[in-house]
Amino acid sequence: MEKGTLVEFRVQSDRRLGVVDRPDGKTRWFVIDERGQSHSLAPRQITYTVNGQTYKPSDIPSFLEQVKPYLDPSSLEVAWELLVEDGEAVTPTEMANLLFSASDPAPCYAAHCLLSDDKLYFKQKGEAYEPRTSSQVADIKHQIQVKALKAREQQDFLVRVETALQGEAVEWQRYDRQRLEALEKYATLLAEIFRGGVNNESLARAYPPPAPVLETMSMLGRAATPQGAWELLVELGWWSLHENLFLRRSAIPVQFASKVLEVAEQRLQYPPIDSDTNRLDLTHLKVYTIDDESTTEIDDGLSWEKLADGRQQLWVHIADPTRWLAPEDDLDLEARKRGSTVYLPTGMVPMFPEVLATGPMSLVQGKVCCALSFGVILDENGGVEDYTIHPSLIKPTYRLTYEDVDEMLELGVEAEPEIAAIASWATKRKAWRYHQGAISISMPEAMIKVKDDDISIDILDDSPSRQLVAEMMILAGEVAARYGQKHNIPLPFRGQPQPELPPEEELLQLPPGFVRACAMRRCMPKSEMSITPVRHAGLGLDTYTQATSPIRRYSDLLTHFQLKAHLRGEVPPFSAEQLKEVMMTVISTTQELTMVERQTNKYWALEYLRRQPEQIWQATVLMWLREDSNLALILLEDLGLQLPMIFRRSVNLGEQISVKVSIADPRKDVIQFQEIIYQEAQTAAN
Repeated sequence: MEKGTLVEFRVQSDRRLGVVDRPDGKTRWFVIDERGQSHSLAPRQITYTVNGQTYKPSDIPSFLEQVKPYLDPSSLEVAWELLVEDGEAVTPTEMANLLFSASDPAPCYAAHCLLSDDKLYFKQKGEAYEPRTSSQVADIKHQIQVKALKAREQQDFLVRVETALQGEAVEWQRYDRQRLEALEKYATLLAEIFRGGVNNESLARAYPPPAPVLETMSMLGRAATPQGAWELLVELGWWSLHENLFLRRSAIPVQFASKVLEVAEQRLQYPPIDSDTNRLDLTHLKVYTIDDESTTEIDDGLSWEKLADGRQQLWVHIADPTRWLAPEDDLDLEARKRGSTVYLPTGMVPMFPEVLATGPMSLVQGKVCCALSFGVILDENGGVEDYTIHPSLIKPTYRLTYEDVDEMLELGVEAEPEIAAIASWATKRKAWRYHQGAISISMPEAMIKVKDDDISIDILDDSPSRQLVAEMMILAGEVAARYGQKHNIPLPFRGQPQPELPPEEELLQLPPGFVRACAMRRCMPKSEMSITPVRHAGLGLDTYTQATSPIRRYSDLLTHFQLKAHLRGEVPPFSAEQLKEVMMTVISTTQELTMVERQTNKYWALEYLRRQPEQIWQATVLMWLREDSNLALILLEDLGLQLPMIFRRSVNLGEQISVKVSIADPRKDVIQFQEIIYQEAQTAAN
């Protein structure tokens, strides 16, 4: 290569021109660029040689000025259209002749620049360039368009993010939603802190961010961690500060698919033919539905009547949602997938679409409703003497709250003797069950409600009205199970193994009340489900199934499907094996629901306590969690909350103490109390 030859080489990815100065060893050359810098180049580093004359480094700027007029990328498309049919390869010199009708150094170098930079029409083959096929060009154009669209969408997304971060309303686009939903899924990993006690750092290491999350967070200059994703979603207003991560982390669908909602509307407008053509007309009975005031799915009602032979008959009427669906149809499969209605402090997630669940499926006051009615005659001790089960028509007379019924019982309202009669039988029934070995463990239960970010916690009292309803529901469950057992019908029977309770002398050594009840509760085994009858030790029943909440519990719905088919003289829709398979799915789902409900309640309990750091609470030491570490479970008596506490002194079970919150972090599942001695408590109270 002669001294003065102009060559192109690259420094990293930058194109650079230089003039050959002298050899560097046997194969390399020293080249001087326009800045006067020297470069030692191997032949393979030289990407183009300008032929025809020699140059000095100072000539490079004027040469580049000569090249500029030829650098029009659109001209390559014209050349490609001329060459693509024959598919002939061209050199930069041949391209210069084709495009510019010239072969001078400047247009030839311009042709080289155009061809080497082109990623669309030509591809290099040796020192020449061959045209791509029409299909290849079309594919590359499509890729370029997609890339450009993605870049534009990214830019638009960044603009909308900035707008949202400033607190302004944003109309998120479909592309945005894909990004935000990926962030949602990653942020829900924070729920694992509740489940496993891991910290944020461990969580981020255990679950590296997926590509879409990493891309989004990198674009925004934020840490790609579950905590970072959660913070961003809250700042954007996409999530609330108290977003339920446990619910989002679960497989529980919060919204109904449009197809399911359409089916529900169709059933509402065009009710299916009622399979139970022989419904027993019980519209003459006075029917009481008793629920909390906020309840919208009314699925049970009670009646009492005196028979001609002088005996008294109790009626437990249960809503009949199977009137509106069939096994394996869209509504049934959706309900099966959900397992049950989920009750959370912030509201409920229903098992059926609301238009059906709170409408024709419910027992609505003043309307003729389809029901499955259990008529029961009890003996003088409270045991079942006789029973009957019928698909029925009823007309609920009164919708009452528990408070209404408590007041009626207390005042002895003469106009409603049926209420007093049902209450009397409920008392006998409860005594009968305890005589059969039922185990009563009475612990306060907190009911947490959140409305407009205001948290309230009430204790569910074991009032006469609640006991009355509970006994009637248990009664209907026993009767349904007896019928299934008698006729060998596969049902989702419920049982509970006999617990091994502490010896009486050991229990008597514990303080009476909550401490003793807590010790007994620890010994109670979990209830079980079986397709064959099994004793329920806790209830004191030899056979039992749940049948009283078919709008809200899928296992109850299964009981209805099976019983009603048999009552019609048909084969039950689920064989023993089929029922067992469905029950396994439902059990798994309901376990997850229970966990979500428990975690959500605890979150809001901790948030409630976090907001009241100066409040002094009266507590009872219930049980040791780790006695060697002085870690105990305490009961906040005014709230019905049971939470852990580490003591710095020796305490006894059953001891009454005063505490206040020192640390509460619901997102991290952290609660710490400090004990307040009597003098401090008095000072704070004053």
